Amino acid sequence: MLITTTSNLEGKVIKEYRGIVFGEVINGIDFMRDFTANITNFIGGRSGEYEEELVSTRADAITEMIKRAENIGANAVIGVTFDYEFLGSKSSMVMITATGTAVVIE
Repeated sequence: MLITTTSNLEGKVIKEYRGIVFGEVINGIDFMRDFTANITNFIGGRSGEYEEELVSTRADAITEMIKRAENIGANAVIGVTFDYEFLGSKSSMVMITATGTAVVIE
């Protein structure tokens, strides 16, 4: 499965547009990660705990989007974008949505 943020694939011909596909994932940030991140926030520096959570959640959203594209017979997804939201009373959950257009390429 080819995935790109561009609206075309250089050197490939798009034979058919299958539709918009999404991959949505919501993950909770556990107490220990949140606690450690708060310490990092207080003393300064990057929060490896939150970064790891974002990387993992984004990868899961891409995987979900790919599954949905495959289910409708696509072999590529173009124009992929990502949306990030923090949810919950203390922003203790992160939601990432991957969106793109499922296509069939030669």
